[in-house]
Amino acid sequence: MFSGWTFKEVLAFALPIGLALAAFGSATALGRAVSAAMEAIGRQPEAAPKIQGAMVIGIALIEALTIYALVTVFFLGGKIQ
Repeated sequence: MFSGWTFKEVLAFALPIGLALAAFGSATALGRAVSAAMEAIGRQPEAAPKIQGAMVIGIALIEALTIYALVTVFFLGGKIQ
């Protein structure tokens, strides 16, 4: 008879799912950000340095999400064993 999941089982299931969602969201956001920046540069080439600067800052913030998720997985993954 099924008696329910333990904390470790739920954690072992949820950590990779959460990391995959964070990576997918980050990849989607990066693609959209770079695409929009390239369109803007194509429309106004003289504004390229300002657009690229803003794009790099935005990309760094987007990547921070995935890095935070990965660090969280490493920390909480130690509780599984």
